Amino acid sequence: MRDLSRLLNPQLVAVIGGGAWCAGIVDAARRIGYRGRIVPVHPAGKVIAGLQSVPSLAGIGAPIDAAFICVNRHATIGVVEELRALGAGGAVCFASGFREALAEAADGGDLQDQLLAAAGEMPVLGPNCYGFVNALDRAAIWPDQHGMQPVDRGVAILTQSSNIAINLTMQQRALPIAVMVTCGNQAQTGQAEIARALLRDDRITALGLHIEGFSDLAQWHALAREAAGRGVPIVALKSGASEQAQRATVSHTASLAGSDAGAQALLDRLGIARARDIPTFLETLKLFHLYGRLDAPTISAISCSGGEASLVADSAVGRELSFPDLTEDQSTRLRAALGPMVALANPLDYHTYVWRDVAAMTAAWSPMADPHIGMTLAIVDYPHTDATDWDCATQAAINVRHVTGRPVTMVATLPELMPHDVAQRLMTQGVLPVSGLEEALGAIEIAARKPLLEPDMALIAGPHPQAPRLLDEAEAKALLGSHGVPVPEGLVCGRAVLGDVTMPGPLALKSLGLAHKSEAGGVKLGLQAGALFQAAMDMPGDRFLVERLVTGGVAELLVGVTRDPAHGFVLTLGAGGVMTELIGDTVSVLVPSGRDRVEQALNRLKWAKLLQGFRGKPAADMGAVVDAIMALQAFVAAHADNLDEVEVNPLICTPHGAVAADALIRKG
Repeated sequence: MRDLSRLLNPQLVAVIGGGAWCAGIVDAARRIGYRGRIVPVHPAGKVIAGLQSVPSLAGIGAPIDAAFICVNRHATIGVVEELRALGAGGAVCFASGFREALAEAADGGDLQDQLLAAAGEMPVLGPNCYGFVNALDRAAIWPDQHGMQPVDRGVAILTQSSNIAINLTMQQRALPIAVMVTCGNQAQTGQAEIARALLRDDRITALGLHIEGFSDLAQWHALAREAAGRGVPIVALKSGASEQAQRATVSHTASLAGSDAGAQALLDRLGIARARDIPTFLETLKLFHLYGRLDAPTISAISCSGGEASLVADSAVGRELSFPDLTEDQSTRLRAALGPMVALANPLDYHTYVWRDVAAMTAAWSPMADPHIGMTLAIVDYPHTDATDWDCATQAAINVRHVTGRPVTMVATLPELMPHDVAQRLMTQGVLPVSGLEEALGAIEIAARKPLLEPDMALIAGPHPQAPRLLDEAEAKALLGSHGVPVPEGLVCGRAVLGDVTMPGPLALKSLGLAHKSEAGGVKLGLQAGALFQAAMDMPGDRFLVERLVTGGVAELLVGVTRDPAHGFVLTLGAGGVMTELIGDTVSVLVPSGRDRVEQALNRLKWAKLLQGFRGKPAADMGAVVDAIMALQAFVAAHADNLDEVEVNPLICTPHGAVAADALIRKG
């Protein structure tokens, strides 16, 4: 890793160039309370934001900790080379037109290579980068407005988008942002490497990463290990789920977007939680800052409205959250606090009998924050006409937090009805203020999910092999069988000798050399040996695979691995056979995945009910199913250099084993 300490906490900043962007650097630094020295560099000796410039870098006459380079892309190369020669601590390259812009600038790749050579080991953020704001040490290299204030501790956010970064600094949700970094093109210093540097500061409580694409997977695995070791949670906002977003990502950054299934599998592998929208991303960071990960996916809810109680219960449907029934102790304490006229339940509608009586509200709310509850939600929308009229609720929530020591969140169902000053007060008292019910439940669900970290790094997949060949089913099964994947007993023969086959039935007869045998009439099942020759008369091809038919299946699975250069080899498990495309029930993980992760993935399928025995039918031999999947992964590891994809569909799961009834392999 490069040493980023001088760059991120500079005592002297050189601003190279002229115009409004350079003046913005000075203004942004002053806004965060920067106490170091800023020296503009301009050959004409211009005055920039009230500061007299010097004509050259050498004219500064002092060590340069960090530089903001705001000249054209061609001139940037020489400036970087000079900064390195002067022993600078690092630079932010503002110019665009490098490898991220190959569609518009054909020489962008060559220029980026020159930039990397010029920088050597000197850290460089960008190019096409806005820089950073460090609210911990009151430093900023940032050419625009920002909304950050000095803090003693807080979360770090890294994004590849400068515009999103600006917007995030303007949040009004009382989230203490300690550091905001834009990563730009990541020509040299990647997002994971920057995050690792920030992770080593004990004042950083959580990491938020807006990711458009992954590069240098070894750095990402190192980041995950270090974050887990330090107990610092990470949440990601990953774009690229849509085809349009993937195209935009490739054109906007130098990273590969890859498949979204691969991205999700990589995030799961790294133990990095994923938010699907910016508000939930911010609320999750806020929750992580206050509480870290939650110890249970159990929630209780408190409101003075039956409508709100129903709303929060309905909003949790389909999430990995539950509302446990009240315990006997909770019911006793609630009855003592609320009297006989309130129906006791979770979620709780406590009516308004105790409203404005802070002591009574505290007594009524505290039983809901029992030790077995991961998070207690108090639903309160503050009136914008006079929010102080609801101070009783604010103080009651604070009291419950202090009395019980359990996580408590104050939730406004309408985001605009959580006043900023109230949110700040709650945060200072250890109560989580959340703007929006969906955002609250999304953040709680993320924070309560226990990551399953793998001890080994996933296989890194290089570019797709050139001219990959599709092996026929017999070749594919022979290869898989040699690595321990169970395959049916079978033989390959020409049409003329099918009449000589004596294998006991029932049998499957398949034409070889076809990618989609069933659609072409190349599969016939349930045959006896004497019927093979006649059955083949109207089937395509001259080579056939004859196999013992697999019987007694309770479920069919798809088990496939694809090569994803951006994320690794992606193992997909799902409903198999003819149901694969119809149901779309799949879960993806990375190769290699241990038995625990494979079993967890299988249990996430809707199809899992069939595997476990559905409506009185026998269950599949799950040990054999997992064995087959582990054997397929062993095949992938052995052929990682030239494997493009492998698929078993279906893997027929029986009470006594699991057999690959069909298989394909594409390899270079």
